[in-house]
Formats: sequence, C-alpha cells, structure tokens
Amino acid sequence: MSIRLGYQMPTFSNTSSVRELFPTVIAQARAAEAAGFDAAFVMDHFYQLPLIGQPDEPMLEAYTSLGALATATERIQLSALVTGNTYRNPALLAKTVTTLDVVSGGRAVLGIGAGWFELEHQQYGFEFGSFTERFERLGEALQIITPMLRGRHATFDGRWYHTDNAMNEPRIRDDLPILLGGGGEKKTFAMAARFADHLNIICNASELPRKIEALHQRCAEADRDPATLETSFLAFVITDSDGDRARKLQRDMLAKAGIDLSTMSPEEVGNSPADRQFAGTPDEVAEQIQARVLDKGIDGIIVNMVANGHEPGVIDAAGKALKPLVG
Repeated sequence: MSIRLGYQMPTFSNTSSVRELFPTVIAQARAAEAAGFDAAFVMDHFYQLPLIGQPDEPMLEAYTSLGALATATERIQLSALVTGNTYRNPALLAKTVTTLDVVSGGRAVLGIGAGWFELEHQQYGFEFGSFTERFERLGEALQIITPMLRGRHATFDGRWYHTDNAMNEPRIRDDLPILLGGGGEKKTFAMAARFADHLNIICNASELPRKIEALHQRCAEADRDPATLETSFLAFVITDSDGDRARKLQRDMLAKAGIDLSTMSPEEVGNSPADRQFAGTPDEVAEQIQARVLDKGIDGIIVNMVANGHEPGVIDAAGKALKPLVG
C-alpha cells in the first residue's frame, strides 16, 4: 500500500437535489482516479462537521458509499478518513472493511480513529465516554481487528469488547492496510507505531516539525523504524486557474466560521484553521504544500477541496500539480 496523494470528499452539499448527490460523488472519485490520486476517502460521520457546514447538511453513511464507489471505479483505493471506532463493533468493522476489499478487488484501506464528534454520539445514542475511554476502546478494537484482517481468529476479553474465536471469511489478502488518523502525539502516534501501515496527521501545518519529532519518539519506544510507517497530512485545498478567485473562496469559507484573514497577524493565522489551508492556482498550491508540508518530512498529502472540488476540471488540475511532488 502507498497513499502519497489522496482525495477526501467531506461535503455532499453541492447539488440541488438528493437524486443528483451520489452521481456527483461518483464523478469526483472517477476524476481523482483519472488524475492519478492513490485513494479516495469519505468521512465517517452522520452530521456535517463544524467549520464545514451545519449539522443538518447532507452526510452519507461511509461504508455504504464506499461499497457503491467500488463498483464505479477500477484502480483507486477506497477508505474512510477515518472510521469512528465508537460507531461499530470492531469485529463487525473488520468484516465490513474486508467485504469492501472483496467487492473492490483488493482496494480497501481501513482508516480508523478514536471518534470525537460528541453531538453525533448524543443524538444517535452511541456511548461517548471520556477522551481516555475512547482511546482505551480504540486500543482494544485494534487487537481484535488486526488479527481478523490478517487471517487469524480473534479471541479477546477486554473492558470494552469481547470476541470468541471470531472468523473473517472471505478475504482477498492478509495485508489489508490499516491507516490511523489524528494528531495526538502520545496516544494516537503510539497506536500508529504499534498497529498502522499509514498515519494521516491532522494538525496545523506549522505544528508538523513537532509532530514528526513526537512520531519518531513513539516509533523508538515501539522499536519500529519510522521509515516503515508512511505519513500524510490532511490539507484543505482551495484552487482555481484564477488564483484571486481561489483566495476569495478561501476568505468566504473562513468568514462563515467568523475568521477574517485580513485582520490577523501571521502568528494568529498559524494558530487558526487557515493554517491547514492552501489557496491559489494549482502551481501556487503545489509550492505551498512542498514548502509547508513535504519539506517538513511528510511522505504524502490527502486533500479535500470542499469549496469547489465538485466543479469540472478542478480535481484534474490539482492532480497534475500535486502528483509530481509525491512521485
């Protein structure tokens, strides 16, 4: 597995009717595949996230969507970025992602994290628990999921989960990749060093040097060569052939969150969501990503283009500019 360039679809609010919604998703996945992206991602949420939209905006269930995309694409890897561990029994999740792998002909990736969106848990009736409890649950879940993905029966008796000789058939392969997502330097990075093939780091770009240092420390503690753990950064990309239009889209998007770039100091920008954004022409965005992300020691980039990724030609232009950066 290698994900050096990924495309995430975090919004389904770009159509005038629900019937047009999934054809737009398919079109984006196919465009990403044609443009050379390694993987296509959807979010595992039931409500739209803060800073992107309102909770009642359209949000599709992740694995149903990925299964449908498996039949609409041919080569691109498919994953959630990332699966909320609290939403599913771990043995069922192992079965679900393995079925996606079979349906897609070996293109599934298990992206997983501890879960964090409290409103969804409250309103859907999922136990939220404390921060510590959610990571305890994730650690237990990975001890069940990992053997089930690797062709072994899983027997586990923990505080949160129990399995007794759980089987997982059929499988295409015994090396279905595990991707962990998050920015926690102690818990998330330690679990990635122990279980993951890929770590998608979610943070502000200015934090990356510290994150890389912490990851290397966790790998050393786990006696793992950090070169064996592929890394990527989640970037919000706003790009257009007209760079001024891209920057206006960025300003408008931030304004909805009450952020005015024109009044902020560089230090304030570095501490804000704007530090995760890259705006301009495709070539300008590529230069920013090279300097702010890849030059810091990150292997790859996963982009979402929430502002205009649904517009024809935008994904292709981004792919042409970004693919040469990551090989």
